[in-house]
Amino acid sequence: MNVTESRLKGVYLIKPKVFEDSRGFFLETYNQNRYAQHGIDVNFVQDNYARSTRGILRGMHYQIKQGQDKLVSVPQGEVFDVVVDLRKDSPTFGQWEGFELSSKNKHQLFVPIGFAHGYCVISDIAEFMYKCSNFYYPEDEGGLIWNDPKVGIRWPIEDPILSEKDQNHPLLDKAVLPDLR
Repeated sequence: MNVTESRLKGVYLIKPKVFEDSRGFFLETYNQNRYAQHGIDVNFVQDNYARSTRGILRGMHYQIKQGQDKLVSVPQGEVFDVVVDLRKDSPTFGQWEGFELSSKNKHQLFVPIGFAHGYCVISDIAEFMYKCSNFYYPEDEGGLIWNDPKVGIRWPIEDPILSEKDQNHPLLDKAVLPDLR
């Protein structure tokens, strides 16, 4: 597998080794030892699976006090996956980076604690899987509005379909940021 750190320190794009032949393909979606060798030494405790249609935008989410590292992938369809650095002491605080994840490229993204995370669906249907290093606590949920002009995310869709919750997240300068202690 090929692991590349993004310009946002701690965020990794992972390109698993894919074995293809006339029967289809095989790839290892996770191997704790192999990921630890690349600096992703995380104990995952929860797996999540979502399905959405074109134009759906989910994000930008994080947990405030009980952070979650995430390992995300897209087994069907294509998404534009985005992370925003919320670490106050980081030289890239408030900056974002986007990645195309799809069933075709089979890439994964490691999103560490301290980042808001979200994605929009750019195929007819997309299925989204992610491993989490902590359990989900609804009372600990934080969020950042998807279109904060100071962050300036360039989404590849116009007029996304959002949940009521995602429509009402605050701007970065009003958000309760993750507790990284």
